[in-house]
Amino acid sequence: MPVIVLEARDFISPLFLVRTWEVLSGCTTLSLVASSEFNKNSSNLEPSTFNTFRIFCMFTWCFFFVLTLLIHILSVIQFHSLIPISWKNLTMTVAVLGALMCLSASVVFPWIIKHHQTVSPRPVAAAVASCLTFLAYTSESYVLRTQAHEQRGYMGSMPGLLKILQLWGGCQMIPLIVEVVCGLPSGLHMWQLWASGVSYTVCILMSLVTVVVILGDLAGRCFLPFDRFLAGSSLIGVLLYMVATVICFTKILQLTGSGQTAPDKELVIMETVIASVTLLAYTVDMAFSIKLLCDRSHA
Repeated sequence: MPVIVLEARDFISPLFLVRTWEVLSGCTTLSLVASSEFNKNSSNLEPSTFNTFRIFCMFTWCFFFVLTLLIHILSVIQFHSLIPISWKNLTMTVAVLGALMCLSASVVFPWIIKHHQTVSPRPVAAAVASCLTFLAYTSESYVLRTQAHEQRGYMGSMPGLLKILQLWGGCQMIPLIVEVVCGLPSGLHMWQLWASGVSYTVCILMSLVTVVVILGDLAGRCFLPFDRFLAGSSLIGVLLYMVATVICFTKILQLTGSGQTAPDKELVIMETVIASVTLLAYTVDMAFSIKLLCDRSHA
């Protein structure tokens, strides 16, 4: 089978240019961070906290760099039609989720740098490169959103974007929960950890199942009608994140009363903000799902 590449004009298209930008800035970020050495003894954070969030940032940059490079190569040689995946939904998901995840890494990594007394220029340059990577993914998301509705797919619609936001919120909770497991701050109770952990885990699994079904065009093979499954998962997500958000505000009050150190409070505040944003995403998504069910029942 001959290899078919893009036409000459496609190599200067906005989509090609922003994906090239993503690959270059992602590679630059990885190179700068990998060649940087932090003086852990000068950190005001616990070593586990430093390692957990550094691993989180590195995983984010590595994962989306590899995924974007594969998408870029497949787009150039036009082999994406041979993959049993909805290509338009995949590219939109990677672009939007990459923008959100790189935004998180661009916030978390400078937060790590801030807690070091001795900072070399490379980590600062890596933080700037991470911000450029975020801008690149944001630009691709905008370019894909300006395409026709048939080319954007379901993930380019508002309900699809909300599901990507829900998946992002669940991913952010993983390092936060790991930190609480490694060292539960005094003043907090173990039941709070279990309740939050179970809520986040269930929501992450539901988000992953939903995204996999959409990317694989498996909606027609589900045991339940897919629109009802989406409405039910949105309702469960709202209820679970309401519980998690209430627990987060309770944690803030407990840590304030017990006089905990600043890093512990910062972690709980981060968890509270992300839980609140994700709860809002689930609430709006549930409204869209209920509206869709009502429209179909009256049709």
